[in-house]
Amino acid sequence: MSKRPFLLHLCTWMLVGGHLLTALADGPADNQSDNVRRVPKLGVDVPDADRQELEQGLKSLSDQIERLKAADATAHKLLPDVLIFHRAVDQALRYREFFDVKEIPVAKMLLQQGQQRAEELLAGKAPWTQQKGLVVRGYISKIDKTVQPIGLVIPPEYDFAAEKPHRLDFWFHGRGENLSELNFLNDRIKNVGAINPPDTIVLHPYGRYCNANKFAGEVDSFEALEAVQKQYRVDPDRISVRGFSMGGAAVWQFAVHYPDRWFAANPGAGFSETPDFLKVFQKETLKPAWYEQKLWEMYDCPGYAANLAHLPTIAYSGEIDSQKQAADIMAAAFEREGMKLLHIIGPKTAHSIHPESKKEIEAKLAEWAVKGIDHAPASLQFVTFTLSYNRMHWLTVDGLKEHWEEARVTAKTAGAELEVKTKNVSALTLQPPKGSPRKVRLDGGAAIELPADGSAGSFVLTANGWQAGQLKGLHKQHGLQGPIDDAFLDSFVFVKPSGKGRSEAVDKWVHAEFEHAVTHWRQQMRGDAVVKSDTDITEQDIASSNLVLWGDAQSNKILAKIADKLPIRWTEKSVVAGDQSFDGANHALIAIYPNPLNPKKYVVLNSSFTYREYDYLNNARQTPKLPDWVIVDVQTPANSRFPGKIVAADFFDEGWQLKPAKAK
Repeated sequence: MSKRPFLLHLCTWMLVGGHLLTALADGPADNQSDNVRRVPKLGVDVPDADRQELEQGLKSLSDQIERLKAADATAHKLLPDVLIFHRAVDQALRYREFFDVKEIPVAKMLLQQGQQRAEELLAGKAPWTQQKGLVVRGYISKIDKTVQPIGLVIPPEYDFAAEKPHRLDFWFHGRGENLSELNFLNDRIKNVGAINPPDTIVLHPYGRYCNANKFAGEVDSFEALEAVQKQYRVDPDRISVRGFSMGGAAVWQFAVHYPDRWFAANPGAGFSETPDFLKVFQKETLKPAWYEQKLWEMYDCPGYAANLAHLPTIAYSGEIDSQKQAADIMAAAFEREGMKLLHIIGPKTAHSIHPESKKEIEAKLAEWAVKGIDHAPASLQFVTFTLSYNRMHWLTVDGLKEHWEEARVTAKTAGAELEVKTKNVSALTLQPPKGSPRKVRLDGGAAIELPADGSAGSFVLTANGWQAGQLKGLHKQHGLQGPIDDAFLDSFVFVKPSGKGRSEAVDKWVHAEFEHAVTHWRQQMRGDAVVKSDTDITEQDIASSNLVLWGDAQSNKILAKIADKLPIRWTEKSVVAGDQSFDGANHALIAIYPNPLNPKKYVVLNSSFTYREYDYLNNARQTPKLPDWVIVDVQTPANSRFPGKIVAADFFDEGWQLKPAKAK
């Protein structure tokens, strides 16, 4: 039975484990920020007898897991394939996430499967690693060290003894507010899904629940792929990204941000940007702060459309589906770049995939898969708005003049030279394909020789024009460019203050925001935040993780060590940002900055991911809400949209310093 998410009126329906799970869906009723329903909803009560049986099953499986931890390296390597069953049931039981009584026997079944795998692994066997068809696996995420589930379809043509690499298609799932780990595993055990191309591994990432594979969901997809590549033979030149509805939105952003990673992209319905979609589909009146509007450029795809010149893309929409808007917006963006989007439209079809359209899509993807990825295009065009997404084949953008403004690079051969034109770029690296000219002319300046040995050449824009070299000193760079949300795409530790702060009001706010962050990391990102006291932070923590410091310089010992090295001063009496000063008794600082104790990692002050409960109701809302630094008046209580009253906010400049007031 295939899984086909679809919308009817104002209800979301999702087929999971043979059951239609329903919940109120995004629509005008979800535009009231003072009346926000819980996502996910609280589940049903579990009868005492069932609870006792599940608790006993969890205890038994937990005992087996402890035995496996002490077993050999092979058992330890495959332990995530057992842990996924324990976590799925434990989370549902612990946090009241059985959304239907029919899920209780599902939990019992998953515990049995986990127990069976544990027993097999203790006996030195792992038959599921040689299994074809539907398989569920797991991996340990670098972000928060939790186990995350993966769904796979291993084709009948796969030969575990042969060396042949196989095509792999991602399939990003649709919106499902009830898609707990338990329901995800049950679905992936029972249902092939919407696609099943011949001789192709299909990878179903969990994506950290319901965020359109953004933020931690984006990292989840790459970690899932890495885990699969370690266990199966995947052809790196024949990996595609595909999905429908919310999954189609995921495809758009993976396509424009990572165009050199896939042989094809196949987005269906969904959304491709924030403002127009919310106006059309959500009927929402938008009043974003200026910095929030800039931050739409992190995940809004139309501005990146030029990148798809290098990625074969076939979009799909139902003719009468309101979410056809996503492909229409991208088709217009293609036209502005002098390109044409291949857009398949299902006749008289609402929010589903028309059977004939599906045949047409599969045929085209099969054709493109034969060609695979062209890693050495003779010319390139690349657009970005952030160094988070900074690569296209043999081009890497190393520095921007200003983040969140369009940066563009075109490179082509002109006689005996490589002609490169840039916009809003301050540094880049080139390693053109073999046979390309070894002289580069950037923006019409003097020709510069690339290294004669064929290695990459780096260039930096100076007062005297482009020169060979790299940016020096503290500067925004890939992986250290902000905004606040970027810190939660890698390993992080919540550092809890051990002392009392300078203000009772700020202390109360810090405690509430800390508890909110821990709760909602689990609830929305489906992990467990690593929490340590400031007195327990080690050199290893500083070296390996982004540190999220809660409190102020008086309450948090780690923050006290670096307070005088931050561009914003937070003293006993005031918070001072340039020429702006705020009463320290009633104001708190939220910020991201390279950690002065280890500039290769971030330090974050008093924040987790920055979108809140109101934004859970529609995936297009799930964008960064705060820039690099924010001053909060804690006298205004936090709500479903903001951590308090935002009285000042901005981005740091490209050198991680405060911008002059006139430059804001």
